[in-house]
Amino acid sequence: MKKEKLTRREREKLRQRQEILAAALDLFSEKGYHNVSMHEIAGKAEFAIGTLYKFFQNKEDLYKALVLEKCDTFEKVMVQAIEASDDEVEKLRNYVMTKGERFRSNLPFVRLFLAESKGASFNIKAGLDEELRKRMYGFLERLASIFESGIKNKRFKPISSPYSLAVALDSVLDAFLLLWLDAPERHPYPEDPDTILDIFFKGLIES
Repeated sequence: MKKEKLTRREREKLRQRQEILAAALDLFSEKGYHNVSMHEIAGKAEFAIGTLYKFFQNKEDLYKALVLEKCDTFEKVMVQAIEASDDEVEKLRNYVMTKGERFRSNLPFVRLFLAESKGASFNIKAGLDEELRKRMYGFLERLASIFESGIKNKRFKPISSPYSLAVALDSVLDAFLLLWLDAPERHPYPEDPDTILDIFFKGLIES
């Protein structure tokens, strides 16, 4: 289905919204969510304060939009990486590499999100947590489908349920990424995805 071309007015509104979100990310990353006002964001983006309220009801609404937009982009890139190959092993390799790349190329947002997730107010977390949880479970199901396909095609041994394997792999990746975030020189994220995947592919016990 062919997408309708945006009008000039729609493109301008989209550009303004992106500039506001970019300014907000810069300020939130620098000062923390609670130490930034809508007036500061307007000043950083070089818009009148009224322009911000045309797009967002308040600062909480703006923050939620920022997080969900980043998640949309992340999910789109991850799906493209997974679907770039028909082979289940290559799908997992692409997943490991791309998740690391996206994490490392979005450090300001990652640091902001991790910090604010611990201290965010109830109003912010109320709707956001539910939406993010739904997306996370949805992506784990997609990852599980790779293991399910691999088991069906005799690429993988049925050592556990596809969903358990998906949770295990995603948890291992998160652990590597959080260690890298804390001490990148001491805990570099592996450039070779098989460094992580061999934990699954080869196992620990000597045969």
